[in-house]
Amino acid sequence: MTEEILLESEERMDAALQAFRRDLASVRTGRASTSLIEHLGVDLYGQRMQLIQLANLGAPEAQLLTITPYDRGSVDAIIRAIQASDLGIMPQSDGRIIRLPIPALTEQRRKEFVKQVQAKAEEGRVSIRNARRHANDELKKLVRAGEVSEDDERHANGEVDALTSKYIEQLDAAAREKERELLEV
Repeated sequence: MTEEILLESEERMDAALQAFRRDLASVRTGRASTSLIEHLGVDLYGQRMQLIQLANLGAPEAQLLTITPYDRGSVDAIIRAIQASDLGIMPQSDGRIIRLPIPALTEQRRKEFVKQVQAKAEEGRVSIRNARRHANDELKKLVRAGEVSEDDERHANGEVDALTSKYIEQLDAAAREKERELLEV
């Protein structure tokens, strides 16, 4: 029983870490990367879809992203979505291809992005801690039901705490790396 709870707890923590890493990919650095825009939501044909589903994305230069929509009718919707996002990039279009010149980051903008990374990291830590709390609650239920001894519960709680520490450490390392990348000139 405790093994199932530990496994579920680890899966939840891993999912929280992976979600954080996906969020980090959307935080802009000085280099052009398609991960910056691929999950951008675009309202088109009465639905909200991710940009990667609507267009071919490319980074032909270090300071340029290109978007080639599969349907020319979606160009305006894509431009509106980019302008409405918090990317701070002004799209340029010739009606077929949308170009996103990535300006160099100012010191102030870098610091804003570092704050975003720190906020996302805290959200990730909270998710990991929530997985720990859920596991501990499940273990307490098993003790109350008489299915697990208190010694087994203490041992399992220790393993859950070790997992929590491991995942928070990985999350913090990823956040530090992103902050270093952002502050690099």
